[in-house]
Amino acid sequence: MSAQDFSQLTDLFPDEVVTHSYVQDVALPGVDGAPSAGTFALITLDNGLDHRRPSTLGPNTLVELGTVLEAQRDRAARGEIAGVGVTGKPFFLAAGADLSAVNGLKDRDAGLHMARLGHDVYSTLNELGVPSFVFINGLALGGGLEIALNANYRTVSTGAGALGLPEAFLGLVPGWGGVYLLPRLIGPANAVKVMIENSLSNNRTLSGPAAFKLGIADALFEPADFVEQSLNWAARVLAGAESVSRPNAVDEPLSGENSAAWDAAVEQAKAFVEAKTSNAAPAPARVIELLEKGKTWTKAESFAAEDQALADLMMTPQFKDTVYAFLDLVQKRGKRPAGAPDAKLARPVTKVGVVGAGLMAGQFALLFARLLLVPVVMTDIDAARVDKGVAYVHGEVDKLLAKGRISPDAANRTRALVTGSVSKEAFADADFVIEAVFEELTVKKQVFAEVEAIVSPECILATNTSSLSVTAMAEDLKHPERLVGFHFFNPVAVMPLLEIVRAPKTDDAVLATAFATAKSLRKTAVLVKDAAAFVVNRVLLRLMGEVFAAFDEGTDAHTADNALRPMGLPMTPFTLLAMVGLPVAQHVTESMHEAFGERIAVSANLQALIDAGRKGLWETAEDGSQSVPADTLALLTFGSSPSTGEELLRKTQDALTEEIGLMLAEGVVAGPEDIDLCMILGAGWPMHLGGITPYLDRTGASERVNGRRFHTA
Repeated sequence: MSAQDFSQLTDLFPDEVVTHSYVQDVALPGVDGAPSAGTFALITLDNGLDHRRPSTLGPNTLVELGTVLEAQRDRAARGEIAGVGVTGKPFFLAAGADLSAVNGLKDRDAGLHMARLGHDVYSTLNELGVPSFVFINGLALGGGLEIALNANYRTVSTGAGALGLPEAFLGLVPGWGGVYLLPRLIGPANAVKVMIENSLSNNRTLSGPAAFKLGIADALFEPADFVEQSLNWAARVLAGAESVSRPNAVDEPLSGENSAAWDAAVEQAKAFVEAKTSNAAPAPARVIELLEKGKTWTKAESFAAEDQALADLMMTPQFKDTVYAFLDLVQKRGKRPAGAPDAKLARPVTKVGVVGAGLMAGQFALLFARLLLVPVVMTDIDAARVDKGVAYVHGEVDKLLAKGRISPDAANRTRALVTGSVSKEAFADADFVIEAVFEELTVKKQVFAEVEAIVSPECILATNTSSLSVTAMAEDLKHPERLVGFHFFNPVAVMPLLEIVRAPKTDDAVLATAFATAKSLRKTAVLVKDAAAFVVNRVLLRLMGEVFAAFDEGTDAHTADNALRPMGLPMTPFTLLAMVGLPVAQHVTESMHEAFGERIAVSANLQALIDAGRKGLWETAEDGSQSVPADTLALLTFGSSPSTGEELLRKTQDALTEEIGLMLAEGVVAGPEDIDLCMILGAGWPMHLGGITPYLDRTGASERVNGRRFHTA
């Protein structure tokens, strides 16, 4: 088919922001004294917007690209060009399909047409009659990366910072060739890492060097002259002077060894998806199905199956929910926080102090030094603790360097920026001081009193408390307006959420600086009112409280721990409890019980486990099965009112609905969208459920408990 044959699809999107395909003829340089290798048609994808707005691939964009590629195919047939390349505007190749456009498709036939359009255009790139190249100069996600996979050769910039196939995360499949092409290019295990593991791990992406190491690209060049170096390399390839090695590629037909590796990768993917989503999301399962069957399919068979899978998934409620969660929440609301003051009020942060030198403090110091590029000083009560904290940071820098995630210069700079002191006098010229001390109000108040006596009146004081009152911490300060809650989630480098807590006296300049700092730290900040446990921990503790209460009442441990599997949470409640640490969880629960009464019950059985030194409830056997050891059971006391899994799921849904309704009534956040955003980014709430409040609407819990839905639509 010709790209123009898809005009009935493009007519549906008259307002699409089109990414245009601009063609420039380039005279390739000669190689080893030979004359020029000929004319090279370089296509640049550019949506004409500023450098913060990535190019996307809607129907009109794809038809234009397909038409341009067809013209190059005709030129190649006439002998006018020796090769064709595709690159992008500065910092971007393409961010993949325009999700707004895809979400706007009203029926399956339109979705199938969209899937086939992508395959038609990309197949043209693969079958031009002359070699095709893609120069990955920046971000390349989803359909953007699949452009490169469909070409004959690929280069990538060392400065490219976000490459990946996030479709399983977004409710789709890599349906423009990715599922078929990637495992054959880099091996099935590596393909599972990119398509499944990275995708379902907060949409983790690859850097340019990491993509090159996997074999996604054939050559790696620096960003300063990336296109020029890529053209020179292409000239050498076309002249036969450059051989391309792909050690991870899988040849067909598959050898016995490769066939076994393929099967093992599929099983690895299944286990990962089970652990991450409890198989509650349809898209990852569809990716695995295509990968498993695609082992023996031809390219045409796989592409046809990808079309059908995309058409099916585009019509699912889970995809619609994912678009809401990803576009409306993460991409839009997350970048324009509700209630944040004018960014112009923010003050510069030129030095950071960290009170404490433990593990969390070390994570803070590393993050601030790496991303703010300012001096960071850690303090603690003795030199041994300080030295240990600084050594931890330096050790983490060494790990990043060994993995190639930072350059030697960046490593040296980061180490030099992080220092330690046993005296808080080191904070005298700091602009921002954050505490990472024990979660006890009196301890934190003492710390802030000591710090305030040293720092300037403009220095911002931040607390990382997860549940304590920021207002109470500020009440004895001479300048209570300078204190703000700055609640990270663990692990600090990975989790994208920051709950920024405004106490009654926190002023706008302090708050604006907190939001600006969060942005510089590449975190999504949500403004929350100073209320016990804020958002994420309040919701999670209510959830875990319901499960542990059912266990205390006599519900079997397996039933209690697995009742919430239909939610597709990243881990079961008892597993989360063990990860957080039983004493920490009990401490926060006690704080919440004091604030909210019997809605947040304190479990005597949990205290019994803590008193006996138990780290968790489960004992895991070599085969992966879990049981509660007899000596652990002997510590516990149970009631005689067990629940079924279905009953506990409904109880938990209703409890969450009640708690969220109360949070909104109290004005903890501006709206239910903020609670959804917090739970997605701070607790791993599944994208395919579209946020916790839409989920509670769909289950009927919001109407059962509150008499109305959280969302009217």
